[in-house]
Amino acid sequence: MRKVVRDATLMDAPVIVELVKELARSMGEESPLIEAYVATYLGSTSNTILLAEAQDGILGLLSYSLRPNLYHSGDICLIEELIVGEKARGRGIGTSLLGELLSRMTLKDIREISVSTLPDNHKAIGFYRKHGFKEEGVLLEIHPVKKEQ
Repeated sequence: MRKVVRDATLMDAPVIVELVKELARSMGEESPLIEAYVATYLGSTSNTILLAEAQDGILGLLSYSLRPNLYHSGDICLIEELIVGEKARGRGIGTSLLGELLSRMTLKDIREISVSTLPDNHKAIGFYRKHGFKEEGVLLEIHPVKKEQ
C-alpha cells in the first residue's frame, strides 16, 4: 500500500472533524470540533495538519503548532494530535506522520518537539519513546469556564 503524507487543506475539513470525533469517542468523550474551526486552525500560519493518505482515503492526521520560546531562544514545536483511524491502525501510519514531522523540523531551526498524552495511554507513550521522545516534565492543565454575565 502506497501512503502519501501531505498538508491538509480546507477541502479536508470533513475528514479531519471525523477523525477528531473518532478519537474523542474512543475516550468516552465528545469533541465540539466543526469544519469552521478547522478553517480557523488552518488559517493560522503557526498551525499545520499533516494527513496520511492512501488509495482507501485519509487514514490519519498529525496536527502541530510552532511557537517562539524564551527559554530555548528559538521556535519549538508542539504535537497536538496524532490520530490514526481505527481501521488503519497497525499499518505504520503514525510512524509515517511522525517521520514527516521530524524531517520538516530538522530542516527548520526548531529547538524542541514536545507532545503530551494521558499517563495511562501506554501505547502512545511507547510509540513516542520508540521514536526518541523522553519524559522530561509534567503537564498540568486547567480548563477555564467562561463566567456568565
